[in-house]
Amino acid sequence: METITTRRSLKEKQRQEREGLILQAAEEVLMEKGYHETSIDEIAARVGIAKGTIYLHFSSKEDLIFALFERELQKFFQVIEKTIGSALTPRAKLEAILQSMYSGIFSARSRLLYTLSSSEDLHKIFLEKKGYLYDLWHQLSARISSLLEEGKAANEFDTTLPTAVMLNAFFSLLSPQIYKHLIVEEQIPPEELVKHLSRLYFKGIAAT
Repeated sequence: METITTRRSLKEKQRQEREGLILQAAEEVLMEKGYHETSIDEIAARVGIAKGTIYLHFSSKEDLIFALFERELQKFFQVIEKTIGSALTPRAKLEAILQSMYSGIFSARSRLLYTLSSSEDLHKIFLEKKGYLYDLWHQLSARISSLLEEGKAANEFDTTLPTAVMLNAFFSLLSPQIYKHLIVEEQIPPEELVKHLSRLYFKGIAAT
């Protein structure tokens, strides 16, 4: 006999699957049309559900878009965690993180993150979620800081440089705006951009 717990588990699984489909459709519409032209009606149509069903998962368009932003950010963090946990050297790990940001699936993801984070219409909800975003940022900062310290201990990185300075300089290379300005507008191939950014970060701009 099917138990109440089993029925609840199945219902929750179906709910999670439907939520995933909604987020996927929202991503597709956003990438095609941008934030302002994205509508709940079109997202619902692509999933094949009623508009009201979306509101059972997300209270508003802004809430849905933030959930998408959160999902993409979590995916990026997962890649970073996997890279940090690998057997690569500290420098190779940082280069791999850069590569992840600017090539393959993450090239589209960084463009999406830039679009969402720079939207004035989403500014209010980002402020409301400030605490949550700060926690994520703190976790990421701690992981990269540990990696930099590991590199210092291995004599890969300059021990005279404050880790905080090295950390913030590295984060500046991960800005989605770099994707927009250098890949989209300047048409620099991702692999070439990563090579230049790595050289800039690890060797500086001095000619000697």
